[in-house]
Amino acid sequence: MTRTNIDIDDDLVATVMEQNDLKTKREAVEFALRKTVRKPMTYKDLLKYRGIGYALSNEEIEEAS
Repeated sequence: MTRTNIDIDDDLVATVMEQNDLKTKREAVEFALRKTVRKPMTYKDLLKYRGIGYALSNEEIEEAS
C-alpha cells in the first residue's frame, strides 16, 4: 500500500462517512473506491458506449447487467 495525498471534497467525504457509519476519511475513500470497482455495468452504462466502435451482442449486454 502506498501513501497518496489528494485534494478531496470534505463535505462529500463526510456524507459517505455518515451514510455508511464509517469512522475515518480513509475508510470512506476506500469504501467508495471498492463500491465503484465492484459495481456491475447497467444497461444505461452500456448505452454510453453506443456508436464508439464496439459491437456488443444481446448476450454480451445481458451478461454485463
